[in-house]
Amino acid sequence: MERVKKGAILVLSGPSGAGKSTIINAASGEIGEFYFSISTTTRKPREGEKHGREYFFVSKEEFEEDIKAGNFLEYAEVHGNYYGTSLKPVREALNSGKLVIFDIDVQGHRLVRAKMNDITTSAFITPPTLKELEKRLRDRSTDSEEVIKRRIENAKEEILAVGEYDFTIINDTVDEAAREFVIVAKAARLKQSREDEEAFIAHWLG
Repeated sequence: MERVKKGAILVLSGPSGAGKSTIINAASGEIGEFYFSISTTTRKPREGEKHGREYFFVSKEEFEEDIKAGNFLEYAEVHGNYYGTSLKPVREALNSGKLVIFDIDVQGHRLVRAKMNDITTSAFITPPTLKELEKRLRDRSTDSEEVIKRRIENAKEEILAVGEYDFTIINDTVDEAAREFVIVAKAARLKQSREDEEAFIAHWLG
């Protein structure tokens, strides 16, 4: 029975400053074809950000219309702004056999699990300690003191959900974290949906 190349979902969560983007970039040459799901948000672009690269930037009205139309896989309101994942590019990527990578929060992970659990694998990415996270947030010098404190408080909440994930990747060094990420990405592609399992059993029984 020939394996048909099918798409799969890999959800990544973890505190801001954990190095998720750096790890994905370091591993990108070894994980095959993938689509990095870009979130849609109502927050204003930061300096250097471009529409369709970091985020799809839309108005609150547009976002709320898409909620009503059921066009989001998941969405949440964070610090007064909406963030969500549009379903259309996700479906297209899955249909073309790509690994769809999400960088979403704990709440988003639960929603994806509820809707597409049988093709979803997840990993929680974090620095070794809260102290190290705080150091990294301060070293990157992109956020105000108020924002750093809020990110640290959020991280304390998020770490409590680590057991809901299939894997935990400790980002102590980028090289090691990227190696582990490649293994997780390959495992995600091997996960079988219920439909795949039924087809395999039928084939196996002849």
